Amino acid sequence: MQELVLHPECAPGPITRLAASVEATADGCRARFRLEGDVTAIKVPEPATGERMDNLWKTTCFEIFWQPHGGSYYREFNLSPSSRWACYDFDDFRLNSRDAPVSAISIACAVSDDALELETTIASELPLPADIALNAIVEDREGNIQFWALAFAPGKPEFHSETCRAITLEASA
Repeated sequence: MQELVLHPECAPGPITRLAASVEATADGCRARFRLEGDVTAIKVPEPATGERMDNLWKTTCFEIFWQPHGGSYYREFNLSPSSRWACYDFDDFRLNSRDAPVSAISIACAVSDDALELETTIASELPLPADIALNAIVEDREGNIQFWALAFAPGKPEFHSETCRAITLEASA
């Protein structure tokens, strides 16, 4: 697991640590996110039917950005603890957003007072080699939002920035 950092413009909140990992699979990828702290003080979406839904990023949500080497195209996954998800393709930085094809997404979430762990398996065409971003949005019960990522570009939090894509996955031999 790799440590995510809190964006410098975000005030400290109930979550004190966030880590994540990702690995390529034969038909997509598998990822894991773990946040630690006072989970009772954050908004955790209620369990729901695993289905595609927009605007998941407006509350506690996890994200994966997948950009194949050598191009400007990238794919964004939004993964809610509720088990709802979204997947978008972009031609370049925030350009021509559209629903991306996904064969299947499974999300499992375990919540306790001091930790939340989300695991996902995604079946979708994800070319390798690729640069990957693992991000999280955490909303506390007062409506304050924290942004977590592997790295941030200077300025406001921007998960679409290539700076956030700090993991490189290579094609297997």
